[in-house]
Amino acid sequence: MTVKDHPFNKYIKIFWSIFGTGILLIIILFSLVANGKLGFMPTLTELENIESSLASEVYSSDSVVMRKFFYKENRTYVPYEQINQNVITALIATEDERFYDHSGIDIRGLLRVVKGILTNDESSGGGSTISQQLAKMLFPREEMDSKKDLAFRKFREWIIAVKLERNFTKEEILTMYLNKFDFLNLAVGIKSASQIYFGITPDKLTLEQAAMLIGMAKNPSLYNPLRRPEIVKQRRNIVLNQVRKFGAISKAEYDALKVKGLELNYHKEDFKSSPGTYFTEYLRTILMSQKPDREKYGAWQNQQFYEDSLEWETNPLYGWCHKNLKPDGTPYNIHSDGLKIYSTIDMRMQTYAEYAVKQHLSLEIQPVFDKRIKILRNPPFPNSMTDEEANNLLNFSIKQSERYRQLRNQGMNQNEITKEFSKPAEMTVFSWRGEIDTTMTPLDSVKYTLGFLRSAMMTMETKTGHVKAWVGGPNYKYFMYDMVKLGKRQVGSTVKPFLYTLAMQNGYSPCTLVPNAEQTFYLSDGRTWTAKNAGHTELDGRMVTLKWGLANSVNQVSGWVMKQFNPESMANMMRKLGITSPIDAVPSMFLGTSDVSIYEMVAAYGTYANNGVYTKPIFVTRIEDKNGIILSRFSPEHHDAIDAKTAFLMLNLMEGVVNEGTSARLRRAGLIYGGLTADIAGKTGTTQNQSDGWFMGITPELVTGVWTGGDLRAIHFEGLSMGQGANMALPVYGYFMNKIYRDPTIGYKQTTRFEAPEGFNMDLDCSKVMKQDNMDATKNESDFF
Repeated sequence: MTVKDHPFNKYIKIFWSIFGTGILLIIILFSLVANGKLGFMPTLTELENIESSLASEVYSSDSVVMRKFFYKENRTYVPYEQINQNVITALIATEDERFYDHSGIDIRGLLRVVKGILTNDESSGGGSTISQQLAKMLFPREEMDSKKDLAFRKFREWIIAVKLERNFTKEEILTMYLNKFDFLNLAVGIKSASQIYFGITPDKLTLEQAAMLIGMAKNPSLYNPLRRPEIVKQRRNIVLNQVRKFGAISKAEYDALKVKGLELNYHKEDFKSSPGTYFTEYLRTILMSQKPDREKYGAWQNQQFYEDSLEWETNPLYGWCHKNLKPDGTPYNIHSDGLKIYSTIDMRMQTYAEYAVKQHLSLEIQPVFDKRIKILRNPPFPNSMTDEEANNLLNFSIKQSERYRQLRNQGMNQNEITKEFSKPAEMTVFSWRGEIDTTMTPLDSVKYTLGFLRSAMMTMETKTGHVKAWVGGPNYKYFMYDMVKLGKRQVGSTVKPFLYTLAMQNGYSPCTLVPNAEQTFYLSDGRTWTAKNAGHTELDGRMVTLKWGLANSVNQVSGWVMKQFNPESMANMMRKLGITSPIDAVPSMFLGTSDVSIYEMVAAYGTYANNGVYTKPIFVTRIEDKNGIILSRFSPEHHDAIDAKTAFLMLNLMEGVVNEGTSARLRRAGLIYGGLTADIAGKTGTTQNQSDGWFMGITPELVTGVWTGGDLRAIHFEGLSMGQGANMALPVYGYFMNKIYRDPTIGYKQTTRFEAPEGFNMDLDCSKVMKQDNMDATKNESDFF
C-alpha cells in the first residue's frame, strides 16, 4: 500500500477542507462586517472625525469653572498631558497590560481571560482591549444593533478597534477613553470625575484616587463609591495590586496604600446650588436667544420686544449661538459643542456678594419681617389691603407657579386646580436654616414663599465695565427670577443724582445755596403738584447747600432744582447715562417713580467714577471652541455722557451722602458692616409704601447697586424705620465691601482716592458756606422765605 493510498489521507483532506472553509468563512464574515453589510460600521471619515458631546464651560476671571452646560453628558475634554500618569498606569495595568504591544486585539489577553474564568481569578482582567472598550463607548451596541446584529457585535468591535489603532496614536486612544467613560453621578470623563469625587483636576490625582476611578470601569453601577464604598475599596485594592504586578509600585507601597480609605470629597453637580447661578443662567439664555419675532410677544410686551431687538442689534453676545455658525454651517450649541466661555466675574467677589445678601436677609431683615407678618390679617399682605385685593394678588402668584403650569398642561380646569392647591402634599421648602421637608397645601406653600424678602446686587469695575459679581436673588433654586437684569422696580431717591447732574453741568456747585421750601408745579391738565419733604428737617425754610440737600435726600431741594430745568431735560440726562427703560417725564420723576433695573443703575452710576464716560457693562471677554481657538472677543462700549468736572462734582455731592447723610452708617465703626474708610459716593432710595429699598455705592474702582424688597410690591414693611433703603439695602453693600477690602488677593485698597480732573481748583468745603448762612439767618430770618 502506497502512502498515497493510505486510508488516513481522506481524513486529512477532510480536516483541511473544513479548516480552510472555516478560515474562508471567517474572512468573508470579517469582510462583510467591516464593510457594513451585516450592520452598522463607521466609515474611515467618521472615525477620523468622531463627534463627541462636550459640555461648554463658563470660567470666572480668576480661572474657576463656574458652570457646565450639558444635556446628557457632563463631560469636558482634557488633553493627555493634563492627565496624571497614575491614571494611565492604573488603566493599562488593570484593563490592558499589553496595550502597547498589540494593534487592537490581544490574543494572549483572551487566553488569559479563559484562564481567569477557570481559576476564578478576578484580577486576570477583561478580554477586551482598551481599544475595543473605546469602540464600544464611541459606537454603543444599543444604538447600532438590531436583533440580527447581536451575533456580530464582537466582530464589529474588534474591527473598529483595529481601525482606531491605525488612525490614532496610543496616547490619543487613552485620552479618548478617559474623556468618554461614564463614572456615574453626572461625572462623564476623567475631568468631571476628578472634580465631582475628589474636588481636584486630573493632573493632581493620587495613585489610590486613580485606582478607585479605574476600578469603576469593570462595572460602574456596582462599583458606585457613593452607594457601596466598601466594595469599591476592595475593587480599588485589586487595581492597586495590578499596578504592583505591573511593576509600577513596590509591595511596601501597595501595603501602605491598600489600607487607606476612599477619602471622597464629593461635589454634587447641581448648578442651582452653585455660586453665580443667576449670572450663568442669564448667560445661557442670551447666548441661545434667537432674533426677536414680534409675533411671539404678547400685546403688552412692546417694551420687552424693543429692548430685546436693541440687544440683538447692538450686543454681539445676545444670540451669539445663532449669529455665529460652525464650519459645517450649523449654529453653535452650548450644551454639546464644548465651548469655553470666559466671563468677567471674580469668584471671590461673587462669593462675598452672595454672603452679604444672605447675611443681611437671614439675620437682620427677615426675622423682623417674620414677626410683623404674624399679626397681619392676610399675611404677608398689609392690613391696608382689602381681603379681595389680597386674594387677587395671591391668585396671581398661584398662576405664576410651576405647579399651576403643570396642572394646566394636564388639562385641569380652574376649579380642579383650586381643589388640588387645597390638598396637603409632601414637599421641600426653603428656609435660611436649610431646606425643610414638610407637608402643606400648595396654597400655603405659595403664601409661605411670598413671605420671604428678596435682595439682588451687581458690582462692576468703573474703568473697564467688567461685571465682577451678580446676585439675582437670595436662592436660585427657590427664587429663580433674576432681579439684576430682568426685574425692574421703582428706584426712589437713587434717581436724584441724575437731576443734580444737570445742575453741576450748568454752573452750580455742591456748595450752591438754595431754598429748602415747598415747590409747587403747575401741570398741563391744570392741576398742581407740590414737592414736600418726607419728614421735618432742622433746616426747613432756610437756605441750604445742594450737597446737604442730596445728603439728606430732601425733596424740596430736588423740587427747586427741577424748577431750574425741566422733566424732559432730566429724562435726556438719564438716557445719556444709559437708562433705556421707559421714563415718565413729569415733575415728580425725581422721586424715582420709573421702573429701572439694577443693571441700568449700576452702569449709569459708573459714569461718575469714569470721568463722565459711560461704559456699558460687559460680562464675557472671549469665547473659544473646544480646541482653544478663539471664536469671539468682546469689549465694552463707551460714550461721553458728561464732562469730567461734572462727574467729579457729582462724586463730591454723593460723598456727602455717605459722610454725613442717609448713608453715614457705612462710616460707623460700631456696626458689623460699617467702619469703611475708603472714598465712597453713594445714594439710598426708598419707594412709596417702602416697597423697594435701594443703595448705590461708588468707590474709585467699583460701582455697586443693591435692591431689597418683596416678590410683589404689596409686600413690605409698614414703616420707614425698617423699610427705608438705609436699612433694607445699604447693609448688604457694607458687608460686601468689608469683605472685599479685607481680602488682599483681590487688590482693591481703601487708600485709593477719587481723582479730581486736571486743572480743577473749586473749593468744595461746604461747611463754611452753611456756617456763614446760619449766622446770617440769626440776623434776618425773613431772608430765607
